[in-house]
Amino acid sequence: MLRIGILGAGHLGKIHLRLAEQSHRYELAGFFDLDQENAKKLAQEKGYHLYNSIDELIEDVDVVDIVTPTLSHYEIAKKALEAGKHIFVEKPITHTYDQAQTLIAMAKQKGLKGQVGHVERFNPAFKAVVSKIDQPLFVEAHRLAEFNPRGTDVPVVLDLMIHDIEAVLSVMDSKIESIQASGVSVISKTPDICNARVQFKNGCVANFTASRISLKNMRKQRYFQRDAYISIDFLEKKCEVVKMKDAPENPDEFAMILQNAEGEKKQIYFENPIIENNNAILEELNSLADAIENDTTPIVSLEDGAEALWVANQIMEIINKEYRRIKKLNN
Repeated sequence: MLRIGILGAGHLGKIHLRLAEQSHRYELAGFFDLDQENAKKLAQEKGYHLYNSIDELIEDVDVVDIVTPTLSHYEIAKKALEAGKHIFVEKPITHTYDQAQTLIAMAKQKGLKGQVGHVERFNPAFKAVVSKIDQPLFVEAHRLAEFNPRGTDVPVVLDLMIHDIEAVLSVMDSKIESIQASGVSVISKTPDICNARVQFKNGCVANFTASRISLKNMRKQRYFQRDAYISIDFLEKKCEVVKMKDAPENPDEFAMILQNAEGEKKQIYFENPIIENNNAILEELNSLADAIENDTTPIVSLEDGAEALWVANQIMEIINKEYRRIKKLNN
C-alpha cells in the first residue's frame, strides 16, 4: 500500500485527507499546512498526523499530494520529485508553462509518476459520453459560479475555465491554430469573466465562457458533431446524446423526422448513456495509484496539465495585451 501525505489543509485539502483515509489504495501518513493554528485544530479533531515541515512529510511518504495555492506548486513538486516521490498536483499544474516542463523532465528522468487534479475528467457524466465524442465540429463550454473569495488569487481562466480547456483538449485529435479572447475584471484585480474562442487545425471551434460573479452555478459542455449532439452537465451529473440517421421509408408515427431544403429526411433519436455514480476526487487519487503500481500513464498526466496551462496562459496573454492597449488609449 502506498503511503500518501497531503500538503495543504484548506477546503480541498480537507477533502483529500478524508478520501485518502477512506481509500483502500493508500495509507494516509498525515499532512502539513503553513497555517499551524488551523492544522493543529484539524489534527486534534480528526486524529490526522501533523508533520512539522514539508521536508519531513516528503521524506516519510511514497506519494506527495499537493493541494496548496498555485504559486507554491512548482517548488513543492520539484522538491518531492528530487526526493524520488510520486506527485499529485491540484490544477493548474504550476504558475508557468516552463515550470511545468521542468517537472515533466524531472519525472521522466527519475521514472516517477505525476497526475494533475483536473477532476472533471472523472465526472460520471463526462465518463458516460466521452467515447461518443468523435471529431466534433463545434464545442460550447459554460462554467459559471457565484462569487467566492477563495480562488480569486488567480484569474478566472486559471480558476474555472482551465477545467473545460483540459477536458476539451482530451477529446480533440488536432493542434490549435488560433486563439481569441476577452476578459473583464469586476471585483478582483484579475479577470472575473472571460470568453475565449479556440480554433483547431481540423476546423473545429471551441467557445469557452467562464465567470465567477454569476447569480447561479453552471458547468456545461455541448459537442456538435456530424449527425450527433452531446450535452454534459457536470454540476447535475447528467448527459444527453441526440443523434440523426437517414429516415426509413415508413417511419413510426411517433418518429421525429426532419427534412432539409434538398428533400433529404433524417430521423432524430435519443441515447441514454448509463451514468455510474462515483466520487471523482477519490477516483482520480486511485487512478494515480493504478499508474504507479502498473507503470502506466496517469489518466491526467503532467503533460496533459501542462498543455491545458499553455492554452490558459495564451488566453491570459491576449487579455492582458488588450488591457494594456486600452490603458494606453485612456492615458
